[in-house]
Amino acid sequence: MAKEIRAIVIAGNGTNCEREVAHACRLAGAEVVDIVHIAELLAGRVRLDDFHFLNLAGGFLDGDDLGSAKAGANRLLHARVADSEEHLADQLQRFVADGKLVMGVCNGFQLMVKMGLLPALDGNYQQQTATLTFNDGGRFEDRWTYLAVDPDSPCVYTRGLQGIYLPVRHGEGKFVPGDDALLERIESAHLVPLRYATADYQPTMTFPENPNGSVAAIAGVCDPSGRLFGLMPHPEAYVHRTHHPRWTREPELPEEGMGLWLYRNAVEFLRSEVV
Repeated sequence: MAKEIRAIVIAGNGTNCEREVAHACRLAGAEVVDIVHIAELLAGRVRLDDFHFLNLAGGFLDGDDLGSAKAGANRLLHARVADSEEHLADQLQRFVADGKLVMGVCNGFQLMVKMGLLPALDGNYQQQTATLTFNDGGRFEDRWTYLAVDPDSPCVYTRGLQGIYLPVRHGEGKFVPGDDALLERIESAHLVPLRYATADYQPTMTFPENPNGSVAAIAGVCDPSGRLFGLMPHPEAYVHRTHHPRWTREPELPEEGMGLWLYRNAVEFLRSEVV
């Protein structure tokens, strides 16, 4: 009998999308989905080792003081687990080394980038090499976006997809690599699974299709293994047809929302490759 897929969604310190993410994991087929406050991990009452799929949900970590998710990144990198010599970062590094999956959405993507989990080109998952900064428009954007998919990306989550339509809601979503050389390496390794696009799924730098001016229209990034993935749009916000902004005017919409595809790909990968 196959072991159950266990997903964990970290909450606390400003996240506000954990319930939606947990619901998406359940719909995708994960048998165990736990929403865990960060304090529970730091107290040692819950361990990442007991899960297969780590989800970093969106929100406003620490009020985005120091920039989006930077304070949260410092906490995860340097905080020690109570009554232990182990840091939470040690559990996270072990989680990655064991071939498990990590997905960060919006604030969770910002967190992954600022911790160094993405793009992690040289296998160093604790060195920040890129950032996410203020939208070019200088304001919070809340709108729906078309996203072109790179079919050659190693990304586990976007396998078999051609294009998706998801909402964004962020003030600091512009992806900026540390330098041009890093961008070239990311591009050549196909580590950009998703780009902001026009309605016919052609990548664009034009506002509002590209809501933040992200370099090279980058909406999401994965690591070379394809198992770690972060994106600014919210897949958990479109898992049913009634989440679509035009669901009352487009009766042909399928019951299942496009965002669920990413979570289902994750669960199917875990069931076939890890568990």
